[in-house]
Amino acid sequence: MSMIRWEPFRDLVSTQDRFNQLFNDTFARAFGDQREAAPRAWIPPVDIYETGDSLVLKAELPGINPDDVEISVEDSTLYLKGERKFEKEVKEEGLHRVERSYGTFTRSFALPNTIDADKVKAEYQNGILILTMPKREEAKPRSIKINGAKA
Repeated sequence: MSMIRWEPFRDLVSTQDRFNQLFNDTFARAFGDQREAAPRAWIPPVDIYETGDSLVLKAELPGINPDDVEISVEDSTLYLKGERKFEKEVKEEGLHRVERSYGTFTRSFALPNTIDADKVKAEYQNGILILTMPKREEAKPRSIKINGAKA
């Protein structure tokens, strides 16, 4: 099992955005305004799991053009950056409710030193970004045969 560095202030900004959203929603309902035309900040949820040969990250990015997502690895840290743009297909006076979140996002993940950053592969399927990060050959588990006398 790899260690994950705890960074207590990493999600502070998103927590503040959530509190602001909560208060804005509450006051909007209290005063009868059901419209929210302003885009909200959001953070795409991810799943991360390990296979025998690699580490896999799946991020939900529905409605985002994959060309608008930037993926980079620096100093054993994986960065995901992008933006879900608010499409103004409907005139503002025609809006009744906007519940989906929009805006830029940045996520960062500490990677174990067993990952080969030069071989990371990215796919985009049905709104899901899939990053496959292979382990270095020396980090892959291998079995060792015991040679010697039989008992």
